[in-house]
Amino acid sequence: AHPRFAEAWPRIAEIWRLKQLQYSWLRATAGVHTDFWQVTVNALDYALEAVGGVASDERQLLLDLYFELDAYPEVPSMLAALKEAGLETAILSNGSPAMLNGAVRSAGLEAVLDEVLSVESVGVFKPARVVYDLVGHTFGRTPREVLFVSSNGWDAAAAAGYGFRTVWVNRNGDPLDRLPWTPQKIAEDLRVIPELAATW
Repeated sequence: AHPRFAEAWPRIAEIWRLKQLQYSWLRATAGVHTDFWQVTVNALDYALEAVGGVASDERQLLLDLYFELDAYPEVPSMLAALKEAGLETAILSNGSPAMLNGAVRSAGLEAVLDEVLSVESVGVFKPARVVYDLVGHTFGRTPREVLFVSSNGWDAAAAAGYGFRTVWVNRNGDPLDRLPWTPQKIAEDLRVIPELAATW
């Protein structure tokens, strides 16, 4: 990478993530849906323009890397433990099907996931309740039978408001979002999930 890019990357990453969320929420509120890949591209273009001085080949590299994301190290064993316990597993994501399929393949998680659910089937982003409805429609479960895990505090909170049992994986020690609901549990990583699923 160019020296300018290396220097600018932390700021680019911060703006990129913030704009992804803002654009998904603004589109959901306005009723003007597009898939999360387009939101991701728009957010990156905003971030690159805000920071300036980044070459077009670096932009494409960042977009290409989105299809090669690795899971956190404990994810495969955690999902395998849930499957061994006879539980059903799924991803419920704002990501587009192509983004999710690429991420699942890249992380080698195909064998430990029963479903990969994308908001594209309902045409609106989280935290719209119709997104969380997908879990019940797919698995025939009530909200209280679902253990919902998210690395986004707002998502875990909204899912708690929906009625799921929720765990927020707060790896960075961030403060709780000021929302009407709170996640029931907070964890530093995913290693505790099989135990919680068995006892909660």
